[in-house]
Amino acid sequence: MFELSLLCPEERIEAVGEALEALDALSVSVEDADAQTDAEQALFGEPGMPPPKDGWQRSRVVALFPTQEAAGEARALLEVQDFFAGCRVLGLSDVPDQDWVRLTQSQFAPVEITPEFWIVPTWHELPPQATRHIRLDPGLAFGTGTHPTTRMCLRWTARRGGGFGRVLDYGCGSGILAIGAAKFGAVDIDAVDIDPAAVESTRLNAEANGVALKAGLPDAAQGLYGTVFANILATPLKVLAPLLCAHVDAGGHLVLAGILERQAAELQEAYAPWLPLQVSDAEDGWILMTASR
Repeated sequence: MFELSLLCPEERIEAVGEALEALDALSVSVEDADAQTDAEQALFGEPGMPPPKDGWQRSRVVALFPTQEAAGEARALLEVQDFFAGCRVLGLSDVPDQDWVRLTQSQFAPVEITPEFWIVPTWHELPPQATRHIRLDPGLAFGTGTHPTTRMCLRWTARRGGGFGRVLDYGCGSGILAIGAAKFGAVDIDAVDIDPAAVESTRLNAEANGVALKAGLPDAAQGLYGTVFANILATPLKVLAPLLCAHVDAGGHLVLAGILERQAAELQEAYAPWLPLQVSDAEDGWILMTASR
């Protein structure tokens, strides 16, 4: 493959990106050209907040092409377009062949939840101290154990150790929280997500880990549960407050993640009509909030 690298101002990103796609680029990525400098900008998006912009004030646009001829033709065509004003070509280079599978695998090491409980990719040996583990490879759905929100939910599960009753994993992603509950003895588990790919990923991951659960779309969540997990983001968690609380049985537990430390008070206010939330764990600016009925 061959890489065409461009420097573009923010207002040109959309037009240049669309042109590169029309020129049959295999992929187009946009990076902050000032990353790792004092001029670096942070762009974030979250439900309920303004979407991130298309690019930075100075963006590095990188397009991959299958041949040098295709990359060179794209460069020549772009340079004569009016919308390319203010942009410049940084270079055209050959991308060295790599074992992409091995490179990807090297980025995912076993993740410690507790000293005895680990998330382990299938290509790794189990740590000798792991008395419980989940086998999980990176895939299409969120949740590999590397994010603090996932780790905190699994830590809560490990520390509780059992007595979960019926379990609901709402917004299951890869199914990791549902599988974690099963590893600690839960036997009646519903895992639901709005994304059919996440539902299928959950089914496959449960099968690979030898645990039983029911995976489906959100309307598959029915009745009361002894434990309700929801690792999503603060804004949808607020919207879902009456629904999630309605699923928590007497004596049951609600476990919420995907919440930043600064969002604790607004989540407590949103859930106050139903359940009293408290902060139960914190890691890297994220918090775990729980409540009991």
